Amino acid sequence: MEDEKRLKGTTTVGITCKDGVVFATERRATMGNLIAHKVADKIFKVDEHIAATVAGSVADAQTLMKYLKAEAALYKMRNAERISIESAAALASNILHSNRFYPLIVQALLGGVDDTGAKIYSLDPTGGMILDKFISTGSGSPIAYGVLEDRYTEDLYVEEAIDIAIKAIKSAIERDTFSGNGIRVAIVTKEGFKMLSEEEVENRIKEI
Repeated sequence: MEDEKRLKGTTTVGITCKDGVVFATERRATMGNLIAHKVADKIFKVDEHIAATVAGSVADAQTLMKYLKAEAALYKMRNAERISIESAAALASNILHSNRFYPLIVQALLGGVDDTGAKIYSLDPTGGMILDKFISTGSGSPIAYGVLEDRYTEDLYVEEAIDIAIKAIKSAIERDTFSGNGIRVAIVTKEGFKMLSEEEVENRIKEI
C-alpha cells in the first residue's frame, strides 16, 4: 500500500466549452524514476453528468473518487434529482479539507453539465476549490498550459476542444518524463458522459 500511495506523475487537462466539458489525461504512473504502470486510469465518471481527473497518489485518488460516486448516488436517491456541479465540487473540497491532518495527496479536476451550464473546478489536497475555464494539473501541466493559453477561446465547442486537449497532453508527453503511454479523453454534454475509444483518440492525433 505504501508503494501504491507513492505512485505519481501525471498530466491532466480540463476545458469548459459552450456545449459541455472535455477532459484528457495521459496514462503513465511513476514511482521515482520507475514507470510503475502504463495503463493508469485518471478519468473517472462520478455520475452521468459529472466527470473528474486525478493527479497524485493513486490510492488517495481512488479513495476520493469512491467517496464522490457514493455521495452523488445517495444525493440522487434522497432528493430525486442530480447533484449540481458546484455541490459535488464543494463535497470533494470538504472531504479533502477534513483530512488535513492526514491529507489526501491528490489534485483533482471535477466538472460537467447541469441546469446552470458547463463548469470545471480545480481541487487541491487541502480542499481549495477554484472555478476556471481551462485547467491543467500534474507534473506536465506547465507544458500543457502553453497550448491551452494559446488556443483556448470562450466560444469553443466540445468537438474543437477535444483536439486542443489532445494537443496539450501530447505536448506534455513529449517534454515531461513522468507523462506518457497514451492519451484518454472524455466529454460531458447534456447527453451525458462519454469516454472516447482508443481508436477515436488515435485518429484525432493523426489529424493534429
